[in-house]
Amino acid sequence: MSSLHIAKMPPIRKLATLAAIAITSLGLIACAENQGPKERGGTVIGAIAGGLLGSTIGKGSGKVIAVGIGAVLGGLVGSEIGKSLDRADQAYMSRTTQQSLESQRTGQASTWRNPDNRHSGTVTPTRTYRRESGEHCREFQQTVTIDGRTERAHGTACRQSDGSWKIMN
Repeated sequence: MSSLHIAKMPPIRKLATLAAIAITSLGLIACAENQGPKERGGTVIGAIAGGLLGSTIGKGSGKVIAVGIGAVLGGLVGSEIGKSLDRADQAYMSRTTQQSLESQRTGQASTWRNPDNRHSGTVTPTRTYRRESGEHCREFQQTVTIDGRTERAHGTACRQSDGSWKIMN
């Protein structure tokens, strides 16, 4: 429907609307430089869709403004959708961390791997102890490998009353 609406516009208005969508999309792409590929793709697709939607909403001289606002809002929504797709890595890591803290012996690593993008990591409990408050806690080390680069971190988690492990730092 949006592309049909643009097709019915006078040529000068059509050109102005398409130029506004293109300029806003390019601006959002430049801002998306530090995003992952899924976020960047979501930003671009969202900006274009939002700009097209804005072109159907705006009237008269406000049409270009509606296109710009639609492209910006669409880009932001698209970025969030793309980011949530990258959250699959976080889900694999979180699930493995919970399982490792609950059942692995000190020094024994658990691994996770996202089959869609081949990102991976490990979780290794390094020390188990009990706080004065009675909480059971474990120190652990983690690695995360993305695109061949491995980052290392360490932390402490304590068991909550519901049985889950809460990372304390």
